[in-house]
Amino acid sequence: MQDAGFVRQAFAGIAPRYVLANHVLSLGIDCLWRRSTARRIAALNPARVLDLATGSGDLAQAVQAACPAAKVLGADFSVPMMREAQARRFHTLIAADGLALPFQDGVFDVLTVGFGLRNMASWPAALQEMSRVLRPGGSLFVLDFSIPRTPGIRQLYLFYLKHVMPRVAGWITGRRQAYEYLCGSIERFPSGSDMEELIRANGFQSAHGTPLSFGIASLYEAVK
Repeated sequence: MQDAGFVRQAFAGIAPRYVLANHVLSLGIDCLWRRSTARRIAALNPARVLDLATGSGDLAQAVQAACPAAKVLGADFSVPMMREAQARRFHTLIAADGLALPFQDGVFDVLTVGFGLRNMASWPAALQEMSRVLRPGGSLFVLDFSIPRTPGIRQLYLFYLKHVMPRVAGWITGRRQAYEYLCGSIERFPSGSDMEELIRANGFQSAHGTPLSFGIASLYEAVK
């Protein structure tokens, strides 16, 4: 699906200013998406949570704050990104590839992946690996960008995605090419019923997506 080598290099280059770029480009709304996700997870009262593609640890920290009794582990294949998580005082981390996780079967109650599945080399293989490490009845939460379906909003968002976001992010990070790739990946990434079907076909049942902020992002929930 994606070029893993390019993705690794891209995230290493943007790591120092990744969080700032996210907050500027989303006007801070990404923080609300993560807190909303964390609240839903808290309702499940999990004991063990894996945040895959944890990056700078923003979602893992939100989940830990909402679930103080849970053990929350962040995993990512980008060490420079995890150093940013450490700088933000999240230290429960492990270097791992999402397609070959170093865990036994069924060890987590909840698995989250925020803005990360889209960048993995194989979406089906990644979902199958997520299912493997979840216990039977465990829950998956996939938070990622999507393309709005309402015509006017859709056209406006696509213009922003193609012409504004790469320029602004390039100015902030000095890595415009990385964001041209990342922005293009959003348009290629399945969303809505297509994503629900992809999740169900790879180890999960009752997958359900919720559009966020007019559909510029979506939260998908599924049960193993």
